[in-house]
Amino acid sequence: MSAIEEIASQAPAVDAVPKRAMTLSSGTTFVVVLLLLVVPLFVKNFIIFQMTMLLIYGLAVLALNILTGGSGQFSLGNSAFYAVGAYTSAILMEQYNVNYALTLPVAGVICFGFGFLFGQPALRLSGVYLALATFALATAMPQILKLGFFEHWTGGVQGLVVTKPDAPFGLPMSQDMWLYYFTLAITIAIYIFSVNLLRSRSGRAFMAIRDNEIAASAMGIDVATYKTLAFGVSAGITGVAGGLGAIAVQFVAPDSYTIVLAISLFLGMVVGGVGWLPGSFVGAAFIIFVPNIAEGISKGLSGAVFGVLLFLVIFLVPHGARQVAMVAQQLLGKLRKN
Repeated sequence: MSAIEEIASQAPAVDAVPKRAMTLSSGTTFVVVLLLLVVPLFVKNFIIFQMTMLLIYGLAVLALNILTGGSGQFSLGNSAFYAVGAYTSAILMEQYNVNYALTLPVAGVICFGFGFLFGQPALRLSGVYLALATFALATAMPQILKLGFFEHWTGGVQGLVVTKPDAPFGLPMSQDMWLYYFTLAITIAIYIFSVNLLRSRSGRAFMAIRDNEIAASAMGIDVATYKTLAFGVSAGITGVAGGLGAIAVQFVAPDSYTIVLAISLFLGMVVGGVGWLPGSFVGAAFIIFVPNIAEGISKGLSGAVFGVLLFLVIFLVPHGARQVAMVAQQLLGKLRKN
């Protein structure tokens, strides 16, 4: 028996992923969706805007979760895909008068192709080396967007101003509220797609590669195809998030998509729990609201306060929001028995 066959014989079969491993229970999901639908009716537009950005960053973190938590590939370059999606929507809207809703699938397809092609040379890399390659991509993207060759479309260092859409059909709601519900609908659709993807045969192949690449190859999984597919899907979802972000913020500029954004997305994934899709939105809330809390505690030392808060979170709950959810589930189970 060869070494590969021996590893394959020892490796456990890849079973279907349990529902609770990736998503919330049906009751909890209903409550969360109900809150997301009702809360905007009773808050100010600024809060609605923050909730919209939470959903957008949540999508970007979810995309990274599919890549890292699903297939085990570390990436620090998703800010580049976010930038490509944002600029695609902005350019189509402002220079070609394309409807904002139609720009999102275009952004997703372009970023899918970009991610799939980037995944080809990345096949030779893994671990920290792959992280460094994607880090280089994230570092280079803002400079590429500033090149004079692209300035006619991208606006160079000055960027582009994006027009926020009005509610269609004369609906009596503000621009911020309409964009929130529009973003929420897209978020729910992508979330359902992501859960079904990880439960599918492709998702099980992703996780087999994550757990043991050699054993996965011995079991007949086309490792190269599935690794590049994971990159493509992650980049495509990130591109849609980038397009939504451009519409919500009403502005795109190269310096908005630096390595800081990439690290923030990675941080959101870790805080939310690697591999747990609902945690993506918890992580997004962390990277949006905790810096504001830190600044409220001390404006001069906001960075230090944020670092301390982050350290406490990682120290107390190293597996992120997923760990908190599991503990809460166990406590509820004990209470029901009693």
